[in-house]
Amino acid sequence: MSQLDAYVRASFKPRHLQLLVALDEIRHLGKVAASINVTQPAVSKALAELERGLGLKLFERTARGVYPTAYGECLIRRARVMLSELAQTRDELRGLISGSSGSIRVGVLATAALELLPRALAVLKSRQPGVSVLVREGTVETLLPDIWLGNLDLIVGRLPDGRSAQALGEKTLMEEGVSVVAGRHHPLVRRKRLRWSDLRPFPWVLPPVNTLLREPLERVFGIHGIAIPANRIETLSVHVIRAYLHYTNAIAALAADVSRYYESLGLLAVLPLEMPKLMRPVGVVWSRHRPLTPGAQALIQCLEEVVRPGKTPAVPPLIGNTILARSRPEGLRSAASRKLPVLKSTQDGKSGGPPTTSEDRARHPVGPRESRSR
Repeated sequence: MSQLDAYVRASFKPRHLQLLVALDEIRHLGKVAASINVTQPAVSKALAELERGLGLKLFERTARGVYPTAYGECLIRRARVMLSELAQTRDELRGLISGSSGSIRVGVLATAALELLPRALAVLKSRQPGVSVLVREGTVETLLPDIWLGNLDLIVGRLPDGRSAQALGEKTLMEEGVSVVAGRHHPLVRRKRLRWSDLRPFPWVLPPVNTLLREPLERVFGIHGIAIPANRIETLSVHVIRAYLHYTNAIAALAADVSRYYESLGLLAVLPLEMPKLMRPVGVVWSRHRPLTPGAQALIQCLEEVVRPGKTPAVPPLIGNTILARSRPEGLRSAASRKLPVLKSTQDGKSGGPPTTSEDRARHPVGPRESRSR
């Protein structure tokens, strides 16, 4: 048995994992010592013993701090995963002791954040009120690394493709298209039929380069002989898109369920354009390298139930002391009914600015609170 094998089997401890991660994050022996409430010589000694036991140099020491070697980076990466697994094991044991269902850490894409995941969580919590759920919204690019590191159990949203999907377990939940949308004041909204050439004069909101929708959308532009709009902004923020379309004559492409949701609130309008299938289905993914926790398995079951045709899981009206809203939330209702001034735009996409004439001000009064917030 080699020195490395012997040390890992007999002497490698969780405190070594914590030390490695702390050194990587702080990169200074003295500051690491202060953060874990020990002396700097104690940290130096622990690191030296670890390197001697493994027979590997893990960090370069300099006057400005410490920096991981290739061996150190490898060990740090694994240390983060192992610490995450230990924390997950602790949470599961606590759940078994207390009678709750442990914890679930979920990443969600905008596609699933408005309706799919909230509905599934409502069903889950009605059945297992003791389960703890952490939800993080983001993009595939920002959330996938946390799946690899063990910081997330699941990601719900548009299924990724390419090499990143090969190490993932996945379950398809539903097919979901893409819609072209605009503000309700947009001149094209009144048209019953549209061609892609009708969109040329208007600015766009596009997804950033290297995101799931950007390349398929560029292909659609090419098919219809439309250049990528020069007058554009790029964002994945649904909130920014919705507000920007309200104030301008810009156009955007959103997931069909997101588009329907905002259209039902009177905040956006879906334009009558035929859209090809651009994206993979909506589903849930997880790492193949780690078994799913009971809580994660229960959430997947709830996700499957809420998308099953003709079957809506019953959710009791009370969860603990919280009443589940059966109608549109008050905040959404007030947002939909509130009339905000729309910046006038010409068909070349130029904004005309806020209301300036007395007639405009009478039509779009700005209250004291709105004035201060701007």
